[in-house]
Amino acid sequence: MTQEPLILAIDNGTQSVRALLFDKHGNLHGKGKQEIVPYFSEQPGWAEQHPDYFWDNLGLACQSLWQSTDARPEQVAGVTVTTQRGTVVNLDEHGKPLRPAIIWLDQRHARVDGPVKGPWGLLFKIARLEDTIHRFREKTQANWIAQNQPEIWARTHKYLLLSGYLNFRLTGEYTDSTGSQVGYLPFDYKKQQWAGPRDFKWQTMPITREMLPDLVRPGERLGQLIPEAAYQLGLSAGLPVFAAASDKACEILGCGGLSPDTGCMSYGTTATINTTNHRYVEPTRFMPPYPSALPGHYSTEVMIYRGFWMVSWFKKEFGLREQTIAERKGIEPEALFDELVNSVPPGSMGLMLQPYWSPGVRQPGPEAKGSIIGFGDVHTRAHIYRAILEGLAYALREGKDRIEKRSGQAIKRLRVAGGGSQSDAAMQLTADIFALPAERPHTYETSGLGAAIDAAVGLGLHPDFDSAVRAMTRVGDVFEPAPEAQAMYQRLYKEVYLDMYPRLQPLYRKIRNITGYPK
Repeated sequence: MTQEPLILAIDNGTQSVRALLFDKHGNLHGKGKQEIVPYFSEQPGWAEQHPDYFWDNLGLACQSLWQSTDARPEQVAGVTVTTQRGTVVNLDEHGKPLRPAIIWLDQRHARVDGPVKGPWGLLFKIARLEDTIHRFREKTQANWIAQNQPEIWARTHKYLLLSGYLNFRLTGEYTDSTGSQVGYLPFDYKKQQWAGPRDFKWQTMPITREMLPDLVRPGERLGQLIPEAAYQLGLSAGLPVFAAASDKACEILGCGGLSPDTGCMSYGTTATINTTNHRYVEPTRFMPPYPSALPGHYSTEVMIYRGFWMVSWFKKEFGLREQTIAERKGIEPEALFDELVNSVPPGSMGLMLQPYWSPGVRQPGPEAKGSIIGFGDVHTRAHIYRAILEGLAYALREGKDRIEKRSGQAIKRLRVAGGGSQSDAAMQLTADIFALPAERPHTYETSGLGAAIDAAVGLGLHPDFDSAVRAMTRVGDVFEPAPEAQAMYQRLYKEVYLDMYPRLQPLYRKIRNITGYPK
């Protein structure tokens, strides 16, 4: 039985809460996973969940962990948390939730009364950013709560992201990581601190500085486990709790992405491509890079909002056959879905998909919709499934091109994580479309590993982040591009895919004007 120190990393994602034990070499010594209901909806488009529900399931995940590992709680030297981004929690003066958390998938909109006043408003008008700022104000959850539940907003003592809430439950302190601040908050992404008093964000939302937590950098100590939290986790009180970052940022670190020439893709509920940069590089003009799990660095990110959610949607709506066969044979359905993909040639016999099932803010714009073109009588659901995977890869390849153009740095390596990375078929077509080897990290739990790297540096198990990443991350399987498929995808991407949005955008606008959707 190993006696070396271990790190407990809590990964609270959209679909599950996982309790993970890592050593200083990046080896996983135990895992407890608790599936969760992502949200409930009291109104169409709403997505909410009770904050205590996350805390309770964190405890269940830890119970499952200790029942499934030979490691002992006494070996844990430190604790760290990474969570889904953009989920917000209102707490009263006693630290009790005032309402359900608004989940990042929520689609409600606040009322916007007129443009931003003063010099900022003039600047936005000159820069033609009025629509962007209007949507920012609409999507700011604090605005909706203040407008529609003023009695709750009046009682709100602290306004936290889910990361801040869980760190509060662990330590009793209102402290969070700079690396977790992704959402509609008065945060200065360039300086990675709360916005200055003259920043326009304070004008656009009712949040005050006193309502926000104190911030520390990834790898720094947040506090120590209080007795109630120690009991919940099955650990001893007084253990140090370290700042990590959001799940996407930690995923990049867990993939070994420390430089702008390494592209880190996530095939998760939201699909992303990221690079880590010490420079502040906006992947799309006026859209900030997010804080990295590497202190003082930025995650230059392009995001496909619905991402691998589309794959889950397909499996739910059209994959009953594979699910049923897999259950009968006692195998994982993913193997049968890979067979479905591989039954169709690269290019899906001309079927092309644009994966904008949910609109963006700037690129694509708010009028964007999903499209599939090229249908013929030869196409089956297998072609549609492969076209979904190819469409996501095309969109992320476009994101890669944009990041390279904005940063002036070529992406030479590709690391792929997230649920979709477990599909060999998805990995191969990604390598073909990107014309780069697609590397799968040695562990599926890259978000938890990234958080553990932050804690390992904080604990002094490694002297710096470069050393920690070298020791704790490595490449597993590598998928090389197939020359014939690569050549076909190159033409489809350049000659067809890149033309789809510019040509369809006017029609999307007309659809929106006629139907009112998307709002």
